[in-house]
Amino acid sequence: MRLLPLIAATYFMVSGGPYGLEDIIGKAGYSRALLLLLLIPIFWSLPTSLMVGELASAMPYEGGFYHWVRRAMGPFWGFQEAWLSLAASVFDMAIYPTAFVLYLSHIAPTLTAGTRGLLLKLCIVAISTIWNLRGAVAVGRGSVRMMAISLSPFVVLIGLALWHSLRHGVAAAAGGPPAEVDLSGAVLVALWNYMGWDNASTIAQEVEDPQRNYPRAMFTSAVTVMFVYMLPLAAVWMAGIPSARFSTGAWVDAAMVLGGSALALSVVLAGSLDGLGTFNALTLSYTRLPYAMAEDGLLPRIFTRRLPNGVPWVSVLACSFGWALALGFTFERLITIDLVLYGGALILEFVALVILRVREPNMHRPFRVPGGLGTAIAIGIGPTILIAFALCAARSERAAGLPALFFAAIIAAAGPLVYLLARRRTAA
Repeated sequence: MRLLPLIAATYFMVSGGPYGLEDIIGKAGYSRALLLLLLIPIFWSLPTSLMVGELASAMPYEGGFYHWVRRAMGPFWGFQEAWLSLAASVFDMAIYPTAFVLYLSHIAPTLTAGTRGLLLKLCIVAISTIWNLRGAVAVGRGSVRMMAISLSPFVVLIGLALWHSLRHGVAAAAGGPPAEVDLSGAVLVALWNYMGWDNASTIAQEVEDPQRNYPRAMFTSAVTVMFVYMLPLAAVWMAGIPSARFSTGAWVDAAMVLGGSALALSVVLAGSLDGLGTFNALTLSYTRLPYAMAEDGLLPRIFTRRLPNGVPWVSVLACSFGWALALGFTFERLITIDLVLYGGALILEFVALVILRVREPNMHRPFRVPGGLGTAIAIGIGPTILIAFALCAARSERAAGLPALFFAAIIAAAGPLVYLLARRRTAA
């Protein structure tokens, strides 16, 4: 995979476009939403992308962050890193087919009702599985095309919003704050929209010149995501569309107001491509973890089986089946559980960065986070504080009849037990 496909794949692993921002607007209003989308990258995306740039270029191994933590802290913590990431993926991956159905329901509610909606979600899983079996190059090239297509309706929407503002004046006041502001909920959704920078690291052996291309891909995709988020939001604010109208799928309604049914339909179709593109790119990322763990003897050797094109096909099929099982959760619950589990894995990666700076100061690092050990420690503070906030904000959410935080804690606590079972099986 070359640089441009890597950038596009990283873009989809993190963002996929403005789809998903609607709840930030609906919960916090335009001004607060823009402020969140501006500040969170500074304390969340930038530190994470710097950490990924250093570790991915220093250790371009298949399995990415699993190997970073394993090398820094040993096999137990490496296993916990992979466990938390795969557990988070079960809930993360269910979000995108769910969002696809929510978008489609705006123009075809009968098509998404009842079991038909579930079948559509399963179709997204199946298409992505087949696409990934074709290999990393196919996924990367497809990501470039889907990125261009999925963003095109928003280019039109921004142009129409600006034209509307020029003709009728800027009407930002009409898009004032909602009656009930849910700032903590908006922060959680914003964090989710900016997470996943480390996901591209798991395919390092399938990337051309990873030492050079990973830092470049991190920087380019980070800037791209910020602009893709902020420009459409600012445009519809200027057009005066009330923030109270925004919830998941509301870009369709905004497109209808500004451009009519044709633009609304194009947003729906682009949203479906966005969901597929994100699911497709993340399948590429997550399915390399079971392969890497099996290589180390922590999972059955069957997970190391590859097709002639290098795809770990058993891992792809097993992960896809697991993701299909979580399709019944609601959008909000998925985000909460995903953030909690992903946050634990991300903290381990920042700890690995610091430990490797201490234990292996002479390791070849084609890209290095500027500064010394103090800087390596400092860049992990912002993400850790935001993860702690997410844990606190998740207290009121419930999943499977349990508090979402407790539900996520049970999943995380199962990691050491599964590790012991895996080691016992290996020893036997």
